[in-house]
Amino acid sequence: MTDNLAARPLKILHVFRAPLGGLFRHVLDVARGQVERGHNVGIFCDSSTGGARADAVFRELAGRLALGVTRVPMSRYPNATDLKAQFSEISLRRRLAPDVVHCHGSKGGVYGRIPALFSPGRRYVTAYTPHGGSFNYKPGGVEHKVYMSVERLLEGATDMFLFESRFIAGRFEAHIGHLPRTDHRIVLNGVSDAEFEPIDHEAAEFDLLYLGELRSAKGVDTLIDALALLRRRDGLTPRILIVGSGPDESELKQMTRERGIADQCAFEPPAPIRKALARARAMVIPSRAESLPYVILEAAAAAQPLISTDVGGIGEIYGPNHRQRLIPADDPAILAGAIRAMLETPGPERLAQAADLAGHVRQNFRLDDMVDGVIAGYRDALKTRGIV
Repeated sequence: MTDNLAARPLKILHVFRAPLGGLFRHVLDVARGQVERGHNVGIFCDSSTGGARADAVFRELAGRLALGVTRVPMSRYPNATDLKAQFSEISLRRRLAPDVVHCHGSKGGVYGRIPALFSPGRRYVTAYTPHGGSFNYKPGGVEHKVYMSVERLLEGATDMFLFESRFIAGRFEAHIGHLPRTDHRIVLNGVSDAEFEPIDHEAAEFDLLYLGELRSAKGVDTLIDALALLRRRDGLTPRILIVGSGPDESELKQMTRERGIADQCAFEPPAPIRKALARARAMVIPSRAESLPYVILEAAAAAQPLISTDVGGIGEIYGPNHRQRLIPADDPAILAGAIRAMLETPGPERLAQAADLAGHVRQNFRLDDMVDGVIAGYRDALKTRGIV
């Protein structure tokens, strides 16, 4: 790598599917950080998801992304639209001639790396951040085995694996059979300094908050069963704000009615996390599967009292001094006990525990470290490929 390559601005194209959730937050944080450091950045993603919130974000970014925002229809699962989206990605990449194609998630990993598979002499590098994706999808099932076969195939088209958690790096090794044979490193998700400002709960009208997608992997049904158990067994009726959207929304609302707790539950569409955190005294994350979830990072940084399952990379966020507070997934009785214990813990003690966890997150999950680590990964991959 010449001094010119080490110093010059890079042209970076981020490829992913849905402008939703933690993956979208990650891409936005990385892209904004790269722009601030003088690089030319573009985004290629789905046009059929994200709604008004994604539209507003892209309008705000439009003047800052030198390579623009390109959106085409994409399907969550393998679909006939994939071929059209793939050709759109190829056309865009040829026109923009980026130095780096950074693929995020399973679908982004396919769109960005399949062309590289057939271009061994390419003059750009591919980076891949799985974000859980297919590695977390129904392990042991037929579909999962098919997805892992695709991941094995595309390993050779990947110049740099940028795992956002040690957990996902471990998943890769377990399901592929080895760590990547090409360059790889762990670059932990990070949060900004502003997000460490503690939340003011004085006006909180709810006892509990769930914020996230409304789908099976997030375990909201376990939370509903836990609340029903608290009501039936203990006569406790904590009020909960459920903020999010997803394919199971109608089913979950019906479940609250069937379990007799609908009067305790308020469902609202996705909203900024800090605004939601201020409305409840504690957050509950009952997930069955995660990678390194931003919702935990953001809540922990803001010193929000937390109840969470011990899945994915959440234990990495909590660290060795706090991990014992995590609970098993898929157990309504244990979750009910954790909620009751949280409700019975005096406010000052809850906030002291939360502040202690916030201090751990501040030391280990910094936004600037994440952005710089990603760019360093690009530079090393470009050096390996010998691109000037």
